[in-house]
Amino acid sequence: MSYKILLASNSPRRREILSMLRIPFTVVTLEGIDESYPHDLEPEKVSEFIANKKADEFLKRIGDNDLIITADTIVICDGKILGKPKDSEDAAKMLMFLSGKTHMVTTGVTVATKNNRASFTTESYVKFADLTEDEIRYYVDTFHPLDKAGAYGIQEWIGAVAVAKIDGSFYNVMGLPVHRLYQVLKNFKVFPVLHH
Repeated sequence: MSYKILLASNSPRRREILSMLRIPFTVVTLEGIDESYPHDLEPEKVSEFIANKKADEFLKRIGDNDLIITADTIVICDGKILGKPKDSEDAAKMLMFLSGKTHMVTTGVTVATKNNRASFTTESYVKFADLTEDEIRYYVDTFHPLDKAGAYGIQEWIGAVAVAKIDGSFYNVMGLPVHRLYQVLKNFKVFPVLHH
């Protein structure tokens, strides 16, 4: 069966990463999906929990030969979850909090059809150098990272000047752990050319 692949994401970065796999896909979005999670859920499990919630909403609306990919990325530092900043002030505070520390980035991904589902979480560890207030202000004012978990995009200026070390997948930090996703999509027989 050849699936119609749907990427449920507003993120241009996720679109760019998925297109590296050279498979046709369509971007779909839904407004107002509830992204809340139980407060006693371990931080490492939150992104996958939210990816599954997103998938549940889309599964109500997709066809029998549609395959939906949902994802959620969060930043965890000192046990605290950093989502998307509310405003520039909040973004600057987040970056000051990350300065000089190692934080974890988790992306939860769900791949689902009407009768099959696979979910996983990928973790990467990112070590930030010490950042000055001026550097943080410059980045926030120039790049406006309000749509990014932890208030930064690793592929931007901040990644070049602040990221001292990464342990794990670079693409995971960008928002889509494409190596692991590729393995899962192979199980769904998405790449006919690779199944002789």
